[in-house]
Amino acid sequence: MIPHDRGHLLWTAEDGVSRMLLSSMDRWVTAILADDDIDNPMFGSSETIDATIIAKGDGIVAGTAMVDHLIQIWAPSIQVNWRASDGKKVSNGEEIANLTGCRETILLIERSILNILGHLSGIATETKKWASKAAKQIACTRKTTWGLLDKWAVHLGGGLTHRLTRNDALMIKENDLASMGDSDDGNEKKIAELIQSLDLSQLESFIEIEVRNEKEAITAAAMWQQSHQGIDGKLVVMLDNFGPERCKEMVAQLEDMGLRNAVLLEASGNITFETLDEWFECGVDVISTSAINRGVKPLDISMIVGD
Repeated sequence: MIPHDRGHLLWTAEDGVSRMLLSSMDRWVTAILADDDIDNPMFGSSETIDATIIAKGDGIVAGTAMVDHLIQIWAPSIQVNWRASDGKKVSNGEEIANLTGCRETILLIERSILNILGHLSGIATETKKWASKAAKQIACTRKTTWGLLDKWAVHLGGGLTHRLTRNDALMIKENDLASMGDSDDGNEKKIAELIQSLDLSQLESFIEIEVRNEKEAITAAAMWQQSHQGIDGKLVVMLDNFGPERCKEMVAQLEDMGLRNAVLLEASGNITFETLDEWFECGVDVISTSAINRGVKPLDISMIVGD
């Protein structure tokens, strides 16, 4: 299993929402409702109505568990019957859910529910489009709008979550290297010293080092193989802004040097859906991009109140 595949720590089809994800949901629901001037639970006091949530486009549903949490805590008088649960595909015009309960309460939380479902379903839908071309390779980054919730939606769409938090894995980026040691020291020396000093007994998931050129990538792979023999797949070398052709050449060079199997290679930077075929074929293990979750068009979803 690629270590970037950490969505099971947030949600599984068998067990549902994890405690980590539930805590995130609780924080975001509270903030979303507070911004809509709702700061107390609503227990219902008006006539009962029925409402239907309908998809107005094709996509992957995400966010139903979060809406369940919202209703359970903030609107317990509302009953919801899901026609399409998290991770399910829906078509234009298809029913996602039926709601029954207090008229005033349903109208008060209507926009919050639709915003949650639209935003997260949009991410899951976009991720599914990318993952259908590069299965088990597409990963999001920590450039998110709703934090772990965005990563959950990526997981539901078939993508890789990458790190869930900054502390989830040790990641050494350009600024980290710049802050280490004497500014006159080259990055190759810093990378070599860092890898030699790693205490792998403290490693929970994986280590990642961002490199800007071939020398840095070779140094990282060589030092890892030399210092930590037999522990393959735990060091990820991120080829930042290399481009597909340069990544392909880097893969071949590491293979020729007998270093390719010692590390996982991740490509990042200027990756678009239109060029995804080139990235998919360049030989890297992971393709990371914020394009699958950041600035993504929400899935168009509406709520219609019945007679």
